[in-house]
Amino acid sequence: MRIGLQIPRFHWAGGAPELAPKLAAIARAADDAGFASIWLMDHLFQIRSIGAVEEEMLEAYTTLGFLAAHTTRVRLGAMVTGVHYRHPGVLIKQVTTLDVLSGGRAYLGIGAGWYERESRGLGVPFPPLGERFTRLEETLRIAHAMWTGDRSPIYGKQFQLAEPINSPMPLSQPHPPILVGGGGERKTLRLVAQYADACNLFTRYGPRDLTHKLDVLQQYCADLGRPYSEIDRTSLGQWNVARKSAQQILDELGELHEMGFTTAIASLNGVETLKPIEVLARDVIPHAQGL
Repeated sequence: MRIGLQIPRFHWAGGAPELAPKLAAIARAADDAGFASIWLMDHLFQIRSIGAVEEEMLEAYTTLGFLAAHTTRVRLGAMVTGVHYRHPGVLIKQVTTLDVLSGGRAYLGIGAGWYERESRGLGVPFPPLGERFTRLEETLRIAHAMWTGDRSPIYGKQFQLAEPINSPMPLSQPHPPILVGGGGERKTLRLVAQYADACNLFTRYGPRDLTHKLDVLQQYCADLGRPYSEIDRTSLGQWNVARKSAQQILDELGELHEMGFTTAIASLNGVETLKPIEVLARDVIPHAQGL
């Protein structure tokens, strides 16, 4: 089992002047500790399940570039980019730039998006759900085309790219891994099987639903003739090391592994103190790698 770190909140003591040094310290500690990846939410306002809407929220790709400068090993990505935030040509250029400047460590994490308040609040168009899924599939096709160096015009229902030049090309081969977030069984998991390298499911779904959703994904892969083993099956949860022992976390990882997950991503309460990272580095990550 690989372990990833999500950083969903920046509401830390000291306010804005302390954000850069604390983020740099977190990134360096996670890199040294053996985390496989670091993820940021791609939100413009804080989400209600984590904090108040007015809380500090950093723009994801600017921050990922900052984290790249303070790490050498971990992969970096957004968990996940709403498809309506950026035109796909610009998004692929952003992820490619992150990949090149990080030495080949970028992820493209993407989904259909859902947070209407931040879109309305900042004037970002928020199409209906069906249109967002159309945009998502077209964006995935555009990503594959641009990352193969194909400069042929792309004329989709939602997006038209007359000259999709992408120079320089990414360092990751064959391209930066693509993660599609969400557990929708009719559309989202089909898109994972068809276009992506990883899925992401919330641990709060519970073992029964998680197992079922992985079964659905496996069937989509079978229908497409794609090896299910090619998909990195990632989960997203939260750990509070002050309330949950290292052994309890390892037990949870064992259960996820038995269900078929290959990567566990979690946010850590109090991550800005670095203590949770130290606990995982000492008591969890060395054992998780043997699952």
